[in-house]
Amino acid sequence: MLIIDMINDFQFSHGPILAKKCETITNPILQLKKKMKSFGYPIIYVNDHYQLWRSDIDQLITHCTNEYSENIIHKIAPSFDEYIFIKPHYSAFYETPLNSLLGYLKIENLILTGVAGNICILFTANDAHMRNYKLYVPQDCIASNNDQDNIHALKIMETTLKANITSSTKIKFN
Repeated sequence: MLIIDMINDFQFSHGPILAKKCETITNPILQLKKKMKSFGYPIIYVNDHYQLWRSDIDQLITHCTNEYSENIIHKIAPSFDEYIFIKPHYSAFYETPLNSLLGYLKIENLILTGVAGNICILFTANDAHMRNYKLYVPQDCIASNNDQDNIHALKIMETTLKANITSSTKIKFN
């Protein structure tokens, strides 16, 4: 399970809008994360760097915590047993060790969660598809600044990238 850009400062033009939308997806992400961990599956956070190239997760959290993000970060911050990568651009795969880790862990299926659905989630889904991962994108666990953009991104992921678009509660585990 990937949790993308949920450690976020929301300090951009549509940031406050996206922060409100993140509040609605945080609990479904947490419930899915809990379920994944109960089955022994890895949780992987992939996050923007905010120009903190030498930082650790604590510095990133400190930097990003503000009036828009505090409640979200407090709830969703990674645990000590979860993986954390910093990404330089939209895709969680681009110039990160993500693909190497997934290979090492023998992961074939990916669940994508986080923000923004029409940017970082979509770019990550595209790169995952190109690497032959089976994709699951729970629609209650992603958000974009604009609802129409989110719907459009989900449609692209479903039709072009063959992602399974469903509710987080309907994902089946073996």
